[in-house]
Amino acid sequence: MFKEITFAYPYFFLLLLIIPVIITWHYKWGKKKSPALSFSNTNYLFLRKKSLKEKLSDIPLLIRIIGIILLTIALARPQSFSTGENVYTEGIDIALVIDISGSMLAEDFKPNRMEAAKKITETFINSRQSDQIGLVIFSRDAFTQCPLTIDYSILKNLLLEVKSGMIEDGTAIGNAIANGVNRLKDTKAKSKVMILLTDGVNNAGEVNPLTAAEIAKKFNVRIYTVGIGTMGQAPYPFQTPFGVRYQMVPVEIDEQVLTKIANLTGGKYFRATGNKKLESIYAEIDKLEKTKIEVTSYRNKKEHFFPWLALGLIFLFIELMLANTIFRKIP
Repeated sequence: MFKEITFAYPYFFLLLLIIPVIITWHYKWGKKKSPALSFSNTNYLFLRKKSLKEKLSDIPLLIRIIGIILLTIALARPQSFSTGENVYTEGIDIALVIDISGSMLAEDFKPNRMEAAKKITETFINSRQSDQIGLVIFSRDAFTQCPLTIDYSILKNLLLEVKSGMIEDGTAIGNAIANGVNRLKDTKAKSKVMILLTDGVNNAGEVNPLTAAEIAKKFNVRIYTVGIGTMGQAPYPFQTPFGVRYQMVPVEIDEQVLTKIANLTGGKYFRATGNKKLESIYAEIDKLEKTKIEVTSYRNKKEHFFPWLALGLIFLFIELMLANTIFRKIP
């Protein structure tokens, strides 16, 4: 009944302390003042059954107490408030472009580069609020795993389905950028961002990475490039007739090209050498690309005292009527 209700004058509830006083006075002194008749023999009074009127003689007291409680609530002035926000966003559209080539199975990240990238990308998605985000995956070629959407649950489910081997092996960075630009070029967002994550060197595809970056610049797409892989060598699992065997393979990331892509489009290049570093990179990008939000708050007040006041007066009127009619005491 009082959910989301506040009271402007809660100290009026102290008036309820008068109720025990009224009850005590009624039973201890009030009934003694009732008119009485003298009888020479009182045995008759003990044998006589009480009438219905006598059994209900305390009804006026009960009604009076209810009336006092209702009036006290009215005096405390119950109120409720409705709040809300009018939110205006500039909007950022983001294309997540992730390398799924075979080298992403290297285990210099835990459990491997691919799973670490998916987990940290999911955390990044969870940190966004009102941005459209799409997902592009690539190896020898690139395709859109999820178009731009604000339905993050669908986006994350499609991200979980990503695995190495979905596309023929290779690293087509230029094709990946071109696909991401194609997702972003026609949107009306004031800010268009691409996050490109790869662990290799461009060795496939029809589009040169720097040419793709020029196209991205033309459509005002800012690219953050992330090279993922430890320095030197990384353990890579190979399937053999005797089970999985690990071999150290060199980590080859074309940092020069990735840096040029980022600088050309107004973005930034990052190097992730472990899970924590990759996590901090995504966190930094998240801060750099936060949607600008303008919030207007409002708070509306609604008074609820009148129904309590009306009910309280009605109960006191009923008590007055009963006391002077049905339960009237005749001297």
